[in-house]
Amino acid sequence: MAKTLVFLEHHEGEVQKGSLAVLAKAVQLGEHAGVIAGSGVRAVADGIGGTIWVADDERLAAPLPQPRVDVLAKLVRDEGYDTVLFAQSVLAADVAAGLAARLDAGLNWGLVDFDGERGRAPALQDTVVVDVAWTSPVRIGVFRAGSLDVGEVGGAADVREVTVELEDFSTVAEMVEQAHAEQQGPSIEDADVIVAGGRGLGEPEKFALAEELARALGGAVAATRAVVDAGWYPYSAQVGQTGKTVSPKLYVALGISGAIQHKVGMQGSNVIVAINKDPNAPIFEYSDLGVVGDLHEIVPKLTELVRARRS
Repeated sequence: MAKTLVFLEHHEGEVQKGSLAVLAKAVQLGEHAGVIAGSGVRAVADGIGGTIWVADDERLAAPLPQPRVDVLAKLVRDEGYDTVLFAQSVLAADVAAGLAARLDAGLNWGLVDFDGERGRAPALQDTVVVDVAWTSPVRIGVFRAGSLDVGEVGGAADVREVTVELEDFSTVAEMVEQAHAEQQGPSIEDADVIVAGGRGLGEPEKFALAEELARALGGAVAATRAVVDAGWYPYSAQVGQTGKTVSPKLYVALGISGAIQHKVGMQGSNVIVAINKDPNAPIFEYSDLGVVGDLHEIVPKLTELVRARRS
């Protein structure tokens, strides 16, 4: 059985949902622990449950990858962990890659499952799911966002301190500024309802239709890659193969053709509703409910009906 270490990414005093989902998977595998790295983060471990290593050092205040590689590499070597798991994120990708190079370890991306020895990951644009394995003594895996449920984690944590020892080259980079995207409502990773817009909206100003409907439903707004590439909406809202994977209870697609690259990011949604004027749009093939028509007429009326029903 694997002896697993899970990188617990945190933001504003809370561990990210994706990291908790990976920790819940590690619980099923046997001996495991989580690791939190940052400055003033001891309280973050409270309530997570299980063994939690805490690297609390002012040099870890900025979310830079290389110092975190130092922390994880030391734990793997000192404590004998043979598996290190991450939830997909920009920071996790950098840390996982750096750790793989440091430990000369194998790294598998986009996992959707792991049994302690072998993993499973989609391939060929998600048309198949394949078994993946490692030949190195230490296995490193990054789970696709939204592929795991949070499950049962919690309770009193056995908090253990990590002595932070940084390499000279790990302190060379300095973060001079950190930008935070303004956000109203839940993030697309956490939302139970998502309203997504595509090129069928016609112009960036028409994203107001998606925003109004999402607000009425208490959900979040997402976008396709084409929309993001055109500068209509922020990258942080992109759903798809090169964006985020989501699995809300309700996914409403406005003016989205439904190409395979978008499908792989949202096909785990419980109910998919598509509104598109093209009756041959691929998205209708996997939607639970499809509406063929002009979204510019349909969406405002739908928003009014939702507001009336909820008032």
